[in-house]
Amino acid sequence: MKTIGYARVSTRDQDLTGQIDALRAAGAGGIYREKISGARADRPELSKLMKVLAPGDVVLVTKLDRLGRSTRELLELIERIGQAGAFFKSLGDPLFDTTTPTGRLLSTLLAAIAEFERELIRERTGEGRKRAKARGVRFGRPSVLTPHQRTEVLARLAEGDSCADIARSYNVDRSTISRLKPKPKPETAAAA
Repeated sequence: MKTIGYARVSTRDQDLTGQIDALRAAGAGGIYREKISGARADRPELSKLMKVLAPGDVVLVTKLDRLGRSTRELLELIERIGQAGAFFKSLGDPLFDTTTPTGRLLSTLLAAIAEFERELIRERTGEGRKRAKARGVRFGRPSVLTPHQRTEVLARLAEGDSCADIARSYNVDRSTISRLKPKPKPETAAAA
């Protein structure tokens, strides 16, 4: 079990010294340090820290905002730390200490609230899509072929032209042509 510090400042002009001193005073052995915006998802030192986590380790920061900028990102990182069997502790936010029952409870509650929020967003988005479809809004990429061109393509396919030849003549990918399928002809009722 080891205590691993993570120190981050957003700009090159800012100094990490205060954070590093506080992390060392709190018992951090190794300290991963970055001068990079917290809004960036690609934080190399944080990635390295996450890879070396072992069960029982403690990730230590001076304040919550050093680890993540948004609540969602912060909770996801704390969850990843927990999945590694490690713990999280923030010196400036004593309630965020997953080495204690209170800290684990708070993290669980916040994760549940975040999941509830995601479900509400998903639900509202789904309802909005349904309303838009009812109004005739089409989703997805626009078709590269006009309805007239699609009719021509289907006729050429029926005549036996290859998908590759047709695709070249319309300057589209072969897969665009191969996805077009002739609509089945309605069956006529058999005479009784």
